[in-house]
Amino acid sequence: MVGVVLNTALSFICINMRSLTPYFFLLPALLMLGLTVFYPVIQAFYLSFTEYDLLSAPEWIGLKNFRILLHDDLFWRSFYNTLLYLVCVVPLLMTLPLGLAILANQKLRGIQWFRVIFYTPVVVSMVVAGIAWKWLYDSNGLLNQALNALGMVSVGWRTDARVALFSVMAVTVWKGLGYYMVLYLAGLQAIPADLYEAAAIDGSDGIRKHFDITIPLMRPYLLLVGVISAISATKVFEEIYVITGGGPNNASSTIVYYVYNQAFQQLKISYGCTVGLVMFLLILVLSIIRLGVQRFTGDEISAI
Repeated sequence: MVGVVLNTALSFICINMRSLTPYFFLLPALLMLGLTVFYPVIQAFYLSFTEYDLLSAPEWIGLKNFRILLHDDLFWRSFYNTLLYLVCVVPLLMTLPLGLAILANQKLRGIQWFRVIFYTPVVVSMVVAGIAWKWLYDSNGLLNQALNALGMVSVGWRTDARVALFSVMAVTVWKGLGYYMVLYLAGLQAIPADLYEAAAIDGSDGIRKHFDITIPLMRPYLLLVGVISAISATKVFEEIYVITGGGPNNASSTIVYYVYNQAFQQLKISYGCTVGLVMFLLILVLSIIRLGVQRFTGDEISAI
C-alpha cells in the first residue's frame, strides 16, 4: 500500500515537473525583463505622482504633475508635433515601401543589388545617418548648394521653424523604407502566381492587377506596417536629437524628446515620468486600435 502511494506521488511530481519545464527555461528571460523593463516602468509610474529631482528623496504630491501638464504649452507643442509626425510619416511608410517591394519582387537581373541598396540605411546607425543628414541640411550643405546652382535661395532645413520638423520626417522615411520593403516583400512572395495569371486572362494586367489582387491580399501587412510605423513615429528621438536638437524654438520637439529634456537636461525626473506616462497611454491606444481593426477585419499575418 505504501509503495503504491509512493509511486503515485512520484508520478504526480514527474508529470508536474514536465509541465513546468518550459517555465524554467523562460525564467532567466523573465528575470532580465523584470529588472530592465517592468521594474523601471513601475518605478516611473510611482515617480509621476511625486516630486523628485535626484537631489532629494521623492515627495508624494498626487496629481500635481498632471495638473501642471494640462497647462504646459511646451508639452502641447510637443504633442502636436508628434501627431503631425504620425499624420505625415505613417502614410508615406505604408505606401512607398509597397511600391519598392513590388519592384524588388520582379524577376530582373541584378534585382538582389536593388534590395541591398534600399535595405542599407536600415543597418546604418541612426546617429551616423543623422550626422550625415545634418551635414546635408547645413546652410552650406549639399542640398543648399544644389539649390543655389539652380538659381534658388537657400533653405533653413534645420533653422527654419516651418521646415525643421519636415526635414527630420524625411530622414525617418528614408531610414524606414528598406525595413518595411522587406516586410511587404515577404507578403508579395506568398501570393500565388496563379492569381495574377487568372487575372490577366480576365483583363486585369499591368498596374490594375495590383489594385485587384496585390493590395487586397496585402491588407494584413498594410495594417501591420501602419501600426509599427505609427509606434516608431511616436517614439522618434535620435533623428531630432542629432539633427535639430528640438529646435528652433521647440519647433521640432516631440514627446520623447520633451521627456529627455525634462528628465535629463532640467533634472525634473518626476515630471519627465509624467510625460512618459502620457506617451505610454498614446502608444497603448494605437495598439488597441490595431487589435480592434484586426479583429473587425479578421486579418491575420501568418508569414511573420
